[in-house]
Amino acid sequence: MIAIASPAAKKLSRSQSVHKTVRKPARKTELQQLRDAFFERPIDFIPCKDFARKNAERLASTPPAEADVPLNEEGGVRSAVGPIAPYIARLYDGRLLTKDEEQFYFRRMNWLKYRAAKVRRSLDRQRVTRKQMQQVQALLDEADAVNSLIITANLRLVVSIAKKFVTSELLFEDLVSEGNLALMRSVEKFNFALGNRFSTYATYAIQRHFYRLSQRSRKQWNRFVSDDTALQALSASERDTELCTAAQIDELKQTFGQFLEELEPREKQIVVARFGFDGEAPRTFRELGSEMGVCKERIRQIQGRAMDKLRRMAEDARLAQTVGDWL
Repeated sequence: MIAIASPAAKKLSRSQSVHKTVRKPARKTELQQLRDAFFERPIDFIPCKDFARKNAERLASTPPAEADVPLNEEGGVRSAVGPIAPYIARLYDGRLLTKDEEQFYFRRMNWLKYRAAKVRRSLDRQRVTRKQMQQVQALLDEADAVNSLIITANLRLVVSIAKKFVTSELLFEDLVSEGNLALMRSVEKFNFALGNRFSTYATYAIQRHFYRLSQRSRKQWNRFVSDDTALQALSASERDTELCTAAQIDELKQTFGQFLEELEPREKQIVVARFGFDGEAPRTFRELGSEMGVCKERIRQIQGRAMDKLRRMAEDARLAQTVGDWL
């Protein structure tokens, strides 16, 4: 007896077939996107001639005896640092790496990246499977974990250097943040094979970064002091009714208001607050930085950009010539 499928069953079968046909190209496209991202990700490591040796994996996998001691073991130095911020205090809960540990962890991190890069080079870009990509990613994830361990063990180095560069313009918190970025870059670039201590290399890199910040801060401060004076003088002239008529004052306010509207919202907010155009007491860079969730250096940069725009608008409108004619 031959079973004859009903029209409804045939329709359902055709629908399922269409869905399968649609899902297959979608999965194929998704897989190709994963493949493209997998091969485009840079894998940077410090090469070492030992990586080509037969015992390379053993050297990169055998920690020194002292590495068995937990890194969060109390270092016994907290009482010596006195009252400090909670973040800084936590840095002293862990101990520093010994020279042998340092060599092991840097070797391990770079070996894992070397392995990942080598395996990836052997794979076919059009045929690599998800499992193969996951195996390479597992090596990179472990390398990232080792990287984080090294950074954590050296955070207090940033704090000790930052204390020496604190000024009225460079706050301690900002320096620590910038120093941590310099530390992260140093971990990526440190050549462990030379046998030097990482702290020596990182100290130089962090200090050099702080010197650059100090020079940039001084240049920007000298530049914006004159800008602040000029804008404050403009603000004062708006309130001086002895020099201009009431109609002229209103015209100046209207013109300057139009200038402010041409600025980006954040630029306008900073200019108005910095020079008290809202009737409130002028705010400092630091106060505005706290309000807007950025460092005061960023507030200064935005103000400088806004000042350049206002200056160009005043020149285009020949504002100085107009006021000169009135006076």
